[in-house]
Amino acid sequence: MTTFPDGFLWGAATASHQVEGGNVNNHYWQWEHEEHSPFAEKSGDAVDHYHRWREDLDLLAGVGANAYRFSLEWSRIEPEEGEISRAALDHYRRMIDGCRDRGLAPVVTLCHFSTPRWFHNDSSWLGPKSGDRFARFTEVTTPILGDAAYVVTLNEPNLAAALPVLGAMAARGEAVKGLPKPDQALTDAFLAAHRRSLEVLRGAGSPPVGLALVGQEWIAEDGGEERMAEHRAAFEDQFLDAAADGDFVGMQVYSCARIGPDGPVAPKPELVTQAHMEYRPQALGASVRRVREVLPDLPILITENGIATADDAQRIAYTEGALRGLAAAIADGADVRGYLHWSLLDNFEWFSGYAPTFGLVAVDRTTFVRTPKPSLVWLGGVARRNGFPG
Repeated sequence: MTTFPDGFLWGAATASHQVEGGNVNNHYWQWEHEEHSPFAEKSGDAVDHYHRWREDLDLLAGVGANAYRFSLEWSRIEPEEGEISRAALDHYRRMIDGCRDRGLAPVVTLCHFSTPRWFHNDSSWLGPKSGDRFARFTEVTTPILGDAAYVVTLNEPNLAAALPVLGAMAARGEAVKGLPKPDQALTDAFLAAHRRSLEVLRGAGSPPVGLALVGQEWIAEDGGEERMAEHRAAFEDQFLDAAADGDFVGMQVYSCARIGPDGPVAPKPELVTQAHMEYRPQALGASVRRVREVLPDLPILITENGIATADDAQRIAYTEGALRGLAAAIADGADVRGYLHWSLLDNFEWFSGYAPTFGLVAVDRTTFVRTPKPSLVWLGGVARRNGFPG
C-alpha cells in the first residue's frame, strides 16, 4: 500500500470565472465580447456553480474527499472601485461554511486571473495604484477568511506574466512551442501585489498564506542545459524566491518544459492532450523534488494537477501516475500537505472555451445536470484510504 501523511488533504479545485457564470463585471467577460476576440467561445452561464455550489460540494464530499479549492470573484465583491457588495461577501462566506459543514477544508484563492473591469481598464497590474487596490481588496475579504484552511493570494502569476509575451508572439505569427519567459515588469508588479496582500493577511491573523505557481518538469534537450537554466530562473525561480516569504507554496503541475539551445521545444504531436500540453504524469513528482531543493523548509500544497481528455480511463491513469511520483517525492522528504485535482467540473478553459475537459464531473451546459465520472469515484477511494495499493 502506498500511503500519504496523516492529515493529508484530498480534493479538487475550481476558479470563479471558469465555473460561476455571469461574471459580467470582470475583464475576461469584456475581452470575450470584443470584436476579433481570441476566445473560442464566451463563458456565458459557465456551469452555474454560483447557484449550484452546494450540489457540487455534496458530490465531492460524498466520495470521501476532504478539501475544496475555489476562488473569490473580485468583480462581484467590488464591482466598482470602493463599492463593496456585502451580498457577494456573504455568498463566499456561505461557501466557506458549506465546506466546513461537509468536512471539506476550504482553500481560498483571492485572485484567480480575473479582475474587475475598472481595475483592468485603469492600467491593470501595471498601474501605480495596483498594489494599494489589491491590498484593499484583501483587507475587505479578511473577515470571511478566518475559517479557511489555506489562502492563496494570486493564482499562477508566472503564467499570467507570460501571457502578453505569448500574445506578441501570436501577433508576429511565431509558433508557440512552450511557455515563454514572463514579462519582467508584470512579474515585478504581481510579486509586489502578493507581498502587499501577504502583509495584510498576516496582520489580520489569517490562516496559512501562499502563492500558487505553475510548476513543470524541466528537461534540457540537445545541449540546452544553459538555456534551460536561464528559462527556469525567469519562469520559476524568481517566483519561488517570492513564495519563500509565505507559509506554503501552491504548485500547479500538468506537464514538462523541454528546452533546447534555441529555446522551448514542442512535444511530439502524439503526446499532446486536449489542452496542447505533453502527456507527462511524472512531471508532478519531478517538480515537487525541485521545489524541495530550492525551498527545503517550505510546505507544498498541490493546488492543481490534471489532464484535459475525453477519455476518463486516461484521466485515472494519468492521475495515478502523478500520485505515485508525488508519493515517492514525499517518501524522499518533500513536505507535501495535500493534493487538489484540476478540476472538479468540466468548465470554461479560457481561450479554448469548453472543448478541453479536465473535470471529474461532466456538466450538461443546457440543463446543468451533473454526471460524476468514474475518475471522481476513483479519487474518492484514494482519499478514503489515504493511498492506493502497490
